[in-house]
Amino acid sequence: MIAKRKSSLITCMVLAVFMALVVGCSEKSSSTSESTSTETPDSQDADSEYPIVIEHALGEAEIPSKPERVVTIQWGNHDVALALGVVPVGFSEANFGVQDDSGILPWTAERLEELGETDPNVFQDTDGLDFEAISDANPDVILAAYSGITEEDYDLLNEIAPVVAYPDAPWATTWREQVSLNATGMGMKAEGEELIKDIEDMVDEKLSEYPQIEGKKVVWVNFSADDLSQLHIYTPADSRASFLHELGMDYPESVTEQITDPDSYSLNLSAENVEALYDADILIGYGDDELYETLKADSLLGKIPAIERGSVAFIESDTPLVAAGTPNPLSITYTIDEYLELIGEAINKLDE
Repeated sequence: MIAKRKSSLITCMVLAVFMALVVGCSEKSSSTSESTSTETPDSQDADSEYPIVIEHALGEAEIPSKPERVVTIQWGNHDVALALGVVPVGFSEANFGVQDDSGILPWTAERLEELGETDPNVFQDTDGLDFEAISDANPDVILAAYSGITEEDYDLLNEIAPVVAYPDAPWATTWREQVSLNATGMGMKAEGEELIKDIEDMVDEKLSEYPQIEGKKVVWVNFSADDLSQLHIYTPADSRASFLHELGMDYPESVTEQITDPDSYSLNLSAENVEALYDADILIGYGDDELYETLKADSLLGKIPAIERGSVAFIESDTPLVAAGTPNPLSITYTIDEYLELIGEAINKLDE
């Protein structure tokens, strides 16, 4: 646990003279560590008018001054901070796609190294938030723009520090919204906007090499070899599906008309209704060659046109690409070439 130091009485008196809005000394403080990598750097928004108020699905985050100690929880929010040059004083481990016991995905590890952080504070919280560890990190703000925190989680976290939660529904935050909300929460709104533009330009440049992607019908659907009676579809509200739309593809109406809750990130569909997938040019999902062969042999699923012709882009588990399906600035940059190649090869099956 990083020690705190209270502001001195003299400091409070000086601040009171020069800042009329300061009414007392904060009991929170910066880290005693000599490293500055865990603090937000100077930014164009350093002189923003505070408090900053960010409305979200669970309430609002009121941030009284520019945060120096940033904590992120659940999926990918730390990558947004890192992309903006901020090393969180604590962040959640990745719970899939990691190929060692670090709890850190390769793009995260690469960026940490670039920023000179060799011993990050990683929360072991895949079975539930570690509220004690989060509190011990002494955050000024908790970033959770892409997360599934409950109202109970939020209430407990809000006792520790202001929480920037998801804008509408759990696990349904696009990568742009992740950047915008988290950057604003760090007092770096302008830098966040610049980062979004940089990623958009990079993706557009990469897409120019795959003109066959534009306009294709796609569905992200997950099959289980243990139970072929049910299909699990990520809806357009999910960040995986919304990124496919950004790449130039759309869901067929035969799938979207099955969605009853527009805010839900997923849809379960019976294999008896598999005709909803017939209009898809390609299918994307988690799987491997063995699963594909199982689907081809199934009396119902084998009749899906995309399965018959092989226009399927399966992402194997426990690989970095499997975790990049939920995109953020670092994961997009790290995996875009491999992802577009995988999708492009599946689309090329349409012409064979």
